[in-house]
Amino acid sequence: MENQSIKTITLGLFFTIATVVSFAQVPDEVILSLKTGNASTLSNYFNDNIELVVLEKDDVYSKDQAKQIVANFFSSNTAQRFAIIHQGGKEGARYAIGNLTTQSGVYRVYFLLKEKGSQVYIHQLRIEKQ
Repeated sequence: MENQSIKTITLGLFFTIATVVSFAQVPDEVILSLKTGNASTLSNYFNDNIELVVLEKDDVYSKDQAKQIVANFFSSNTAQRFAIIHQGGKEGARYAIGNLTTQSGVYRVYFLLKEKGSQVYIHQLRIEKQ
């Protein structure tokens, strides 16, 4: 009886941890688009309106405006690598902080993703000089 209780508790704990980890993960395509400087792929994850901070640009922009601003950033700052240094979240929302290395320097990237239906959208994106 006691052995069965331990198995049940262990199984419950495993599923709880797996659920938390799955909510905290950032889609691979988002990470790859930052590593390669692909604004087009990244913008597929933008919400219809996104709070965007890219160097001196700081406002709420439409998806198309934000795509152009990020594309301009990547055309001036060729991406070399991107690494997430911290991420987390809870049901329905995730965030990540990472370092983007470009030929012109290192930038700190912050983004917030939220679920809408079965899709995940970037609601906030910040790219700031480190």
